[in-house]
Order: sequence, then structure tokens, then C-alpha cells
Amino acid sequence: MPKKTPRVSVLTPIYNTNPAHLREMIDSILSQTFTDFEFLILNDSPDNTEIEKIVLGYAKRDRRIKYAKNEKNMGITPSRNKLLDMAHGEYVAIFDHDDISVPTRLAQEVAYLDTHPHIGVVSGWLQYFGRDNSIWKTPESDTDIRIMLCDSCYVAHTAAMIRKSVLTDNNIKYEEFYTPAEDYMLWVRLMDVTHFYNIPDVLVKYRWTGNNTSGVFSDKTNNARNAVQLVVRDKHPGTFDAFKHANPNTVFRLRMFGIPLIKIKNNKIYLFEFIPVFKLKWK
Repeated sequence: MPKKTPRVSVLTPIYNTNPAHLREMIDSILSQTFTDFEFLILNDSPDNTEIEKIVLGYAKRDRRIKYAKNEKNMGITPSRNKLLDMAHGEYVAIFDHDDISVPTRLAQEVAYLDTHPHIGVVSGWLQYFGRDNSIWKTPESDTDIRIMLCDSCYVAHTAAMIRKSVLTDNNIKYEEFYTPAEDYMLWVRLMDVTHFYNIPDVLVKYRWTGNNTSGVFSDKTNNARNAVQLVVRDKHPGTFDAFKHANPNTVFRLRMFGIPLIKIKNNKIYLFEFIPVFKLKWK
């Protein structure tokens, strides 16, 4: 009898993960009310035998866990793409190595994608912990999400579920050039081929440790995010125009190796942030 394909593939790259945080992350997936999934965990710190033992211990008790490790450290973007290639599910659920999914996360996202075939990406709100208990409430509708993607990554990556066919049919993957904003660039690529929705509910508890990628690589993150912004604003000028009118005082900066190159404010472009060059005219 042929092996049944899981509805969902949960994709988690791990890298020198705190063992306690790793256990909490795994437990949150194994405790989901939706159970038809495979849980793919890829170790990008192959010399870390402690976290390997932890994952293998869980895998012995739950066959839904599939463990793999890179022969050498590859980095986050190649690891994410490797997980996509490994996935068998109709939907892929992205999940970072130290966060906690609420018990109904997968069930809510599967139910939404099942009943909204035109939606290719669904995510939801994040609740921070470790610093405070604030909630990041992302925009709900596809139109509002697209407008806000002109500014930043307004689809919570660690809480997202993607229709895998949208990725494979359009040959879309993570792009290493934009690391560590590879998730933001993924959403920008998907703007051309599908629609988005953010469930107005907390789906993931996001661990704030002070060592998060956005904090550790802040300059690199800002440069990568600025590069993505240039792409989205070039490819979707009408959407950016809507964003610009909704946020008339928006300031956009492009830096290279920490050096300010371009500033865009109130439709005017400044070289090195203070020399006026020309005024933009958006059609």
C-alpha cells in the first residue's frame, strides 16, 4: 500500500539552538490539534551532537519527525531551500528553531487555505516573549499586506504557511543575495503570482533573546531590506504609490557597508542623504 502523503510539511532549520528552547519548539508542534503533518528538522550545525541527540530522541517517539543534517554549515538560505526540496506536503509551514506555535496554529492555517484556493500564503500575529508580551498585529487583507510590503516584511515568516504548488509552479525559492531578509524577498516574489492573508489571531509566540538575527546582523539586515524595497518599488509602482499616499512622511534610505548612499523623502531623491538629485514622479 503506497505511503500517504502528509497535508503539511513543517520546516525548521536549527543552528546551535539552546536545548531548552529546542524542546519547547518541538513540543509545540507535536501538540498541534491538526495532526496530518511531517516535521522536517535540518541541523545546520552538524558538529553539535547535543541538539542532534535531542531531535533523534523525539524522532524515536514520533515518526512524523524527519531529521537531517548538513555535512557542513551552509547558512540559513540554502538550508531553507533544502527543506523545501525535502517537503512532501501540500502546504509548507515555516517555523523557526526557538519559537512556540499555539496549539491551533496549523489547524487554523490549513482550514483557511482549504477554503480560499486563491490564497497562496497565510500567516498571523506574533506575540513576543522574553522581552515583553506585546503582540505584532499584521494587516489582514491582501491589499493592505501588499501596500505594507513596500515598507517592510509584514507577513510573519515564522508563522507562515505556503501552498507548495505556488512555489514549485513558479520556480520560486529563497534567494541568498538578500540574506538575512530572504523571507521578505520571498514575499515580494510571490506578490506576482498569488495572494496573502494574515489571520487576526496570535499563531506563534516569538522568542526575543537579544540574539535574534534581526538584532545580531542589524546593519546587514537593514541593507538587505533596503535592497528588497528597491525591487518591490520598481516592480509594483502602483502599490508603492498607494503606500506613499498612506504614509506621506515615509523616509527610505539605502546604505552600502554602513555608508549612506540614497535617501528618498517626499518624492525627492538625495545623494549621500543631503545632496538633492531629482524629484520622483509616480504614475
